[in-house]
Amino acid sequence: MLSLLHHPNLVSLIGYCADGDQRLLVYEFMPLGSLEDHLHDLPPDKEPLDWNTRMTIASGAAKGLEHLHDKANPPVIYRDFKSSNILLKDNFFPKLSDFGLAKLGPTGDKSHVSTRVMGTYGYCAPEYAMTGQLTVKSDVYSFGVVFLELITGRKAIDSTKPQGEQNLVAWARPLFNDRRKFAKLADPSLQGQFPMRGLYQALAVASMCIQEQAAGRPLIGDVVTALSYLANQSYDPGTVPGQIHRFGADSVDRRNKDDRVGRIFRNEDGAGGGSGQKWDVDGGSEKEDSPRETARMLNRDLDRERAVAEAKMWGENWRDKRRQNGQGSFDGGNE
Repeated sequence: MLSLLHHPNLVSLIGYCADGDQRLLVYEFMPLGSLEDHLHDLPPDKEPLDWNTRMTIASGAAKGLEHLHDKANPPVIYRDFKSSNILLKDNFFPKLSDFGLAKLGPTGDKSHVSTRVMGTYGYCAPEYAMTGQLTVKSDVYSFGVVFLELITGRKAIDSTKPQGEQNLVAWARPLFNDRRKFAKLADPSLQGQFPMRGLYQALAVASMCIQEQAAGRPLIGDVVTALSYLANQSYDPGTVPGQIHRFGADSVDRRNKDDRVGRIFRNEDGAGGGSGQKWDVDGGSEKEDSPRETARMLNRDLDRERAVAEAKMWGENWRDKRRQNGQGSFDGGNE
């Protein structure tokens, strides 16, 4: 399978050995090891990943997953997306590895493939774990868990944590409901060096991906659009820690923004759907910190499609601006 898949964010298969009882796969060398090596149990002399690097890794890993879901024919469901399977080249360029559990996705009018439940505890989508029914949305859930690892610095499952904090998703979900606690979700090793608005946007994407219902999760293409935008908004660590960091997309004409939201609401842009909590992805102000505004922004009964629409707009608006300036698309050499 790996020999048929070619993309900058997938590891390349150099060759193999099947001589006698020897069974070896030879991959390209990835000098920086795995993402897991740089997130968890760091030795004292090892620098933690900065915010910009984390967003770049997430964006690249999402592009690799997008190739499997949307470009491969038939689509490939990775089934074991986790931090230890994301390998890093120089400059922390991410590539997905270990396709041992990968499965060809549904074709024709089929909505899923049924298979024996495999994968890694803490990363498996709930519907797959319960029914064995596998879809591309199962991978999106696993991606959301890894993205939460990048944001929080926590492991998907950590038995050393107190009861109630051992499962990352179960610990994070209640915090999504209180905007005042969003900063607590950021990895303490960042020491406040992150853009507050960027944190809100990243948490919105992660929250969408780990929806309990598969239909409520976005497609990986929408995730790529949002994360490509976030990865290209460089954060200067010299600014005030944890400050609200305004990005250029704020200047986009409001009417054009509302029209685009309307198109996505009507699913004309093919966004993923579902219902759930509404996110303030613009960072906030003193007015927005009031209890009434917080309750309004985080009302769980409002459409999650709003957040999907916002996520797509960050990337699309930024891409349009780049094209107008004659600088090309944000995908650069990673197409």
